[in-house]
Amino acid sequence: MKNKTLGTVLFALMASTAAITYAVAPTAKMADKRAKFDLDTGVPRNFGDWKVDPMVVPLQVDPDTQTRLNRIYNQTLSRTYMNSRGERVMLSIAYGGDQSDNMGVHKPEVCYAAQGFGIRDVKSAEVATDQGALPVRQLLAVAGARSEPITYWITIGDTITRPGFDQRLQELKIGLTGQVPDGMLVRVSSIDTDASRAYALQGEFIRALVGNLPAPDRARLIGASANLAPNS
Repeated sequence: MKNKTLGTVLFALMASTAAITYAVAPTAKMADKRAKFDLDTGVPRNFGDWKVDPMVVPLQVDPDTQTRLNRIYNQTLSRTYMNSRGERVMLSIAYGGDQSDNMGVHKPEVCYAAQGFGIRDVKSAEVATDQGALPVRQLLAVAGARSEPITYWITIGDTITRPGFDQRLQELKIGLTGQVPDGMLVRVSSIDTDASRAYALQGEFIRALVGNLPAPDRARLIGASANLAPNS
């Protein structure tokens, strides 16, 4: 009963906030006031123990899905990295300058399902970094013999969020300021039938990536450090 009451309160809060946001009718794009960021040059091809492996390309979407993504995102990046142990991790990033209601970010649960993958074991998690704990979502995408554990997160403006309520709340907060938020989806995945091992490797990769970025570029990928929780 308590959980039901809490859910009702949260729903009412979101509904009322949405109504206010609609009334404010934000039109100024946050992206227009921010420093320009180029994914291809801003994300290093080599860092720590990782370097780009040009021989392996991350999952490609079908033409119809790609057309929709082109309408949503201003920039996309897909690379595969390899470490000195021969382990590979795939990185996909998509940035959109308009993350209003009409331009929602494209979650892996939707993207992979559209490619015929079964989605399993979706859960919230955290990745410890020197900048703080990153709130992420993890899931397993399976198609035939291909098993692909995935870790991903979304940044809305200067704040990292998990998809769903946290993401929507951040969009509404920015909307109340009269601005249209920008957003970025960062997806890290690897091919492995052992999901726990894959998530550990992905955490290692994420720590190396964000730790080797200049502060302004790091903030675009994981939000402002002040918004991160301390490591558990």
